[in-house]
Amino acid sequence: MVVLVTGVAGFIGMHLALALGEQGREIVGVDNLNDYYDPSLKRARLAKLAEIEGFSFVEGDIADQATFGEIKNKHPQIGQIVHLAAQAGVRYSLESPRSYIRANIDGHLNILEFARELGGGLNHLVYASSSSVYGGNKKQPFSIEDRVDRPVSLYAATKRADELMSYTYGHLFDVRSTGLRFFTVYGPWGRPDMAAYIFTRKMFAGEVLDVYNHGESRRDFTYIDDIVSGVLAVLDRPPPRDPDGVPHRVYNLGNNRTERLKDFIGEIEAATGREAKLRLLPLQPGDVPETYADIDASKRDLGYEPATTIKEGIPRFVDWYRSYHKV
Repeated sequence: MVVLVTGVAGFIGMHLALALGEQGREIVGVDNLNDYYDPSLKRARLAKLAEIEGFSFVEGDIADQATFGEIKNKHPQIGQIVHLAAQAGVRYSLESPRSYIRANIDGHLNILEFARELGGGLNHLVYASSSSVYGGNKKQPFSIEDRVDRPVSLYAATKRADELMSYTYGHLFDVRSTGLRFFTVYGPWGRPDMAAYIFTRKMFAGEVLDVYNHGESRRDFTYIDDIVSGVLAVLDRPPPRDPDGVPHRVYNLGNNRTERLKDFIGEIEAATGREAKLRLLPLQPGDVPETYADIDASKRDLGYEPATTIKEGIPRFVDWYRSYHKV
């Protein structure tokens, strides 16, 4: 069964495609290689993927319907989709809101329409949502039963919209889909706009770290291997129908631990051998003070068991950073 992976040159996309390749799956990857961050990192990830037997790449934008015509013509046997392509980042949504509508709303609609066209030939659509959908919820940990109608960033609003659109396509067209709410993913080949990368880069450069909420924010930092194991666990498990007959589910994929940002920085200090210079700042607009994943449903239904703490994961990221940037 051919698996289509969107955002395949991205952080999670690359790791997932490598894992699918190890399983002997045939993979079609699509990515537009945009310049939200340095495209050379995306091309370096693609170079690793090119080594996989059975991997094909289509350079294209999911917000452009013509991309799917090309995919369907070249690869008519797609049976599963993992949709990871998106405009990511909470803070950037304050600067470039329209890019989020194009990528996360228009792009997601195109994915759903493509899934609809595939009809019964599509076994399962798995798509990336985000812990951001929980907004300013005070209750911890965040559970899939919690309210998600109070987003505090446009990014969060688009991800919640994706969940609602997917439910609607399940109701109207029987598209079987599962949304995965990822919690602060980090690890080798990670995105340069994420905390682990930013802090590591600045420590090696001797620069000051801007640390919001005075370092008291807490995040459920989740290592990339644990995220990939969750995606693989759900991929071959299309959702059962809910009481209304709709084949759609959502799950949290997190580490089930919440870590203080100052402690996260402390682990980077230990791994780099550098002392961080901190500029403590208030909480930024769009950010939330804490994320913490309730993964009971993921454990029960998927056998999901995250295994990597920040004490193990951060040194692995720093080792990769040293190697990639030759520092």
